[in-house]
Amino acid sequence: MKILLIGIGGFLGAIARFYTTKWTNSLITDRIPFGTVVVNVVGSFILGLVVVLSVEKLVASEDIRLFIGVGMLGAFTTFSTFSVETIYLLEEGAFVPAFIYIACNLFLSLLAAYGGVLLARHMV
Repeated sequence: MKILLIGIGGFLGAIARFYTTKWTNSLITDRIPFGTVVVNVVGSFILGLVVVLSVEKLVASEDIRLFIGVGMLGAFTTFSTFSVETIYLLEEGAFVPAFIYIACNLFLSLLAAYGGVLLARHMV
């Protein structure tokens, strides 16, 4: 049953990632792939929230943590994509966009995860 929850979550997370990335990149720019930044930041925030609610606050069950945290967010966030897109930017000589992209992914995702943790700790 747990594998099925992870699989369904992964299926939904992958679809959400595809559309979120595509939509974000069409709105902002295609020079810096901000769609990946958005999914990493949103995913970090939600994972921070889910982990605290399921582990520290014991409000969410292990099944919910597996479905959302491992399945959906595992497929939704895209560190491997971030790495490859960064290499492409560097190979193109786009050093400033690459630096902006790295900084946005790193700092905004850490800030979002911390925000999720803080929010969850003050919810219950």
